[in-house]
Amino acid sequence: MRASAQMLLHHCTVFDGVADQPLPGAAIRIRDGRIADCGPEPAVRAGATPGCRDLDMGGAFVMAGLVNMHTHFSLSLPGPGGDMVSRLGAHALALYMASGAHRTLHSGVTTVRCVAEKDHAEFAIRDAIDAGWLQGPRIFTAGQALVCTGGHGHLGTDTVECDGADDFRRGARRQISAGADLIKVMISGGIAGEHEALDTPQLTGEEMAAVIETAHAWGRKVTAHAGPAGIIEQAVRLGLDCVEHGYQLTRDVAQSMAEHGTSLVPTLIVTRCGDFFDSLGVPEWMQRRSLGAGPRHIESYQLALAAGVTVMLGSDMPPFQAIEGTTATVRELEHMAAYGLTPTAALRAATIVPARWLGADDDIGSVAPGRYADLIALDGDPTADVSALRSLRWVMKGGEVVRDDRIGLPA
Repeated sequence: MRASAQMLLHHCTVFDGVADQPLPGAAIRIRDGRIADCGPEPAVRAGATPGCRDLDMGGAFVMAGLVNMHTHFSLSLPGPGGDMVSRLGAHALALYMASGAHRTLHSGVTTVRCVAEKDHAEFAIRDAIDAGWLQGPRIFTAGQALVCTGGHGHLGTDTVECDGADDFRRGARRQISAGADLIKVMISGGIAGEHEALDTPQLTGEEMAAVIETAHAWGRKVTAHAGPAGIIEQAVRLGLDCVEHGYQLTRDVAQSMAEHGTSLVPTLIVTRCGDFFDSLGVPEWMQRRSLGAGPRHIESYQLALAAGVTVMLGSDMPPFQAIEGTTATVRELEHMAAYGLTPTAALRAATIVPARWLGADDDIGSVAPGRYADLIALDGDPTADVSALRSLRWVMKGGEVVRDDRIGLPA
């Protein structure tokens, strides 16, 4: 359903992402793809001009579209499923990723942060979405992740091997030159590396400093794949902006992250997704490492919350992936709430908080005048229970309705 110049969404309750309580009896007026007004329906309706199109939301809860801060449209884990993706040629890979972007948007995720994609294909996907050739979320990307020779993820074309400070500095500049919005660096081992451990340090202090200093000089933030406390502490003191996973945090390191303003994308789902691994034929050694890390992973997450670390939603698997009766994005948010966040804090971790990290909160992440009309609607109240997101039935991006289950849009 194409965007019209003006549209009035009414008969809804709005959670704007900022206020503590949702607003019943609300309406949202949209003009040229952005929110012009939001508030009690009579006041918002009074500002509508002739020709404004009415859209009855049927009593739904409406909130900003979700932001998933750890995505890989070209994910290829060890096993037959991942091998299939790795064998795709350039054209097939782009089509595969485009399909994933389309499915991501229709799952209610209107913005993603890609943190390592193959062959820079996501830049073409991003351009196609921006040009209106393809339906998909707004894309912020790190391009290819930087990794030491033989380090985590080195076998794929979604990483670039570097060694020494100068080489890592050059790698960061190459990503920025290609159009990266941020830089990602692998500073430790991980779940998917057969010949490493979660706590294997993989970069020197000089190499980490080179990446962080270079990225910051060019106005980009740096996020790091990282598991062990020691290497995270070193990177945090060097100015790291975000940690991915953080499997083995300690109380002191979590406190240091909070003091330095380093955020955490915990990706809790990756250590509790055996069925997903089974579907891809992931080998036993990886499943054992992943699922075995689960209890310590939760402990680390809770230490981060107790210290006041800013946490953000990220699934580290396709955002739309069906898992345990919902999508990977919603299931991750359920884990974040179950292990420590209030429903409202969890919703913010999936909307306004990541928007601020991205420097995009004037455009996305909340329901407020001036923001893009990137909105989702659901039948339940997510501020009471984030599992209400399982009832999502309607998605809008930039004032265009891309999903409406009531009228079968799309099929």
